[in-house]
Amino acid sequence: MGTSGEDGRAGLSAAAPAGGVRKRSVVIGGHATSVSVEQPFWDGLRRIAGERGVSINALLGEIDRARPGNLSSAVRVFVLETLAGRPRG
Repeated sequence: MGTSGEDGRAGLSAAAPAGGVRKRSVVIGGHATSVSVEQPFWDGLRRIAGERGVSINALLGEIDRARPGNLSSAVRVFVLETLAGRPRG
């Protein structure tokens, strides 16, 4: 399993085919866990975290506190809702 870097970026645990699910180890609220989503969602999280000036782990903590169900599903919905209507790139 990958590790979370000091800068708060989630570490890649295993190579996956392009567009395949990627599992990353993260720390949320001081607890280690893992999140499995496709690479475009990791890219979206990185973009949103950068725009907000927070780490991916901090952003995942926000998503975790607001989620009604599965964290991986909540991440996908969050990224889609946040980036909806924005130009690509």
